[in-house]
Amino acid sequence: MTIEEYNQSVDLYSDRVYRFVVKISKDSHKAEDIVQDSYEKLWTKCSSVNFLSVRQYLFSTAYHTLIDRIRKEQRMSSTEDLKITETGHCEHYSDIREVLEVVTDRLPDVQKMVLLLRDYEGYSYKEIAEMASLTESQVKVYIYRARVFLKECIGNLDVLV
Repeated sequence: MTIEEYNQSVDLYSDRVYRFVVKISKDSHKAEDIVQDSYEKLWTKCSSVNFLSVRQYLFSTAYHTLIDRIRKEQRMSSTEDLKITETGHCEHYSDIREVLEVVTDRLPDVQKMVLLLRDYEGYSYKEIAEMASLTESQVKVYIYRARVFLKECIGNLDVLV
C-alpha cells in the first residue's frame, strides 16, 4: 500500500470505523483512541496490507483492539466497584431507540458486533465474516441469536408504541 492509498483509506473509512466503535463502546474518547490505534497498526503494516482489503483490516483491528481494552479494564476493576442496575421499561414507553440501545448493550460482544455491522452499517454476511474472522454461517447464527434475544427482551412491540 502506498502513502496515497493509506491517506485515501483514512478519508474513506475513519468515520465508519469510529461509528462502529462508538456504537459498541458508548465512549467517544475511547472510540477516537481505538481508531487512531487501528490506523497506527495499519501504518506499521502498510507494506503487507493490500489496499483492496484495508476495510476488513481496519474493522477487525478496531474490534480486536476494543475487546482487548475492555478485557484490560475488567481485569483492573474489582467486582466491588461494579454496580448492577436493573433495566426495564414502563408499559407505554415510546423511545424505541433508547430501549434498543439498552437491550443491545446486554448482548455478548460478538453478537453485538455482527448485529451492528449487519443492521447499522449494512455489510453483507461475507464481509462481516472476513472482518470478524468467522465463517459466514457463524455470522448468521450470531445475528439470529442476537435478534431472538432482542425480541425476547423487548417483547410485544405494541408496548413500545
